[in-house]
Amino acid sequence: MEVPGGPAAPEPGEIRALKQCLLRRNKSREQHGVAASCLKELRNKACDILAIDKSLASVTLVLAEDGTIVDDDDYFLCLPANTKFVVLAGNEKWTHNSDGGTAWITQESFDRDETDSGAGLKWKNVARQLKEDLSSIILLSEEELQMLIDVPCSELAQELSQSHVAVQGLQNTLQQVLDQREEARQSRQLLELYLRALEKEGGILSKQQESRADLGDESDAVDTGIRESSSEVTPASQILLALKEKPAPELSLSSQDLELVAKEDPKALAVALNWDLKKTEAVQQACNQELSLRLQQVQSLRSLRSISARTSSLPGDMENPKRTRRDPM
Repeated sequence: MEVPGGPAAPEPGEIRALKQCLLRRNKSREQHGVAASCLKELRNKACDILAIDKSLASVTLVLAEDGTIVDDDDYFLCLPANTKFVVLAGNEKWTHNSDGGTAWITQESFDRDETDSGAGLKWKNVARQLKEDLSSIILLSEEELQMLIDVPCSELAQELSQSHVAVQGLQNTLQQVLDQREEARQSRQLLELYLRALEKEGGILSKQQESRADLGDESDAVDTGIRESSSEVTPASQILLALKEKPAPELSLSSQDLELVAKEDPKALAVALNWDLKKTEAVQQACNQELSLRLQQVQSLRSLRSISARTSSLPGDMENPKRTRRDPM
């Protein structure tokens, strides 16, 4: 899969925050941690660290999990911190992992941040991500939002190097984002109840039950084949718990979890959740739509920030502030 669009060069005078990334060569397990503000800088550092001669071979950066080619700066900026990249030189081709891309399902849990694994330090990792890019609030899960809200204001202010007043305002904003997601979940739940009432009145529910009975035999036959190859596959408990218990689980998951759910094989996920295939595909579609919405919001925030930075740095604004006034005639 290839992401269209060429890399966008930074605007003159634009300052971009550094993003933590993990680099490795194809078919190699040795990883290198680097920080870069754009794709060009990341590519140059990759060549230096991995001893790749740029003059002899072209260098391509792909996502380690699925081989997506990353050659657009806006897409790079939307990726979370500590994203894993595979560096391909010349005619090298990305090779899929032996686990088929379902490692997140086969493990009970996996610590996303390899530097701070303690439960008491998780909020610091989230705070550092927020310090690098404030717009990443949109990409945080409900658990991460609540984590930062519960942190004492003095500790969070020390970690972010901000005043107590600024951090208090930040925590209020985090609470507003959390409340908005809860309101959206309740609205969807009410809509589902309304639709169910309409189904009962129109006799649609009985037809659906008959169709589900027919699908039950097919799902049993499919399950026998799937369980032979993935009987030991157990989804990560945190993701499965949200999918099963939340009325709108896509609002509770982080962007990274949404991407994992959206890309997972529907049949394998249906077996893990003990759902029918139709319900599983609907949840995957909702997760994909929520992920796209969050990425669009991040891009919009970055565009507004860039426009604001260029506007504030226009020459002559400080020398002649009355130039922007227009003649009322």
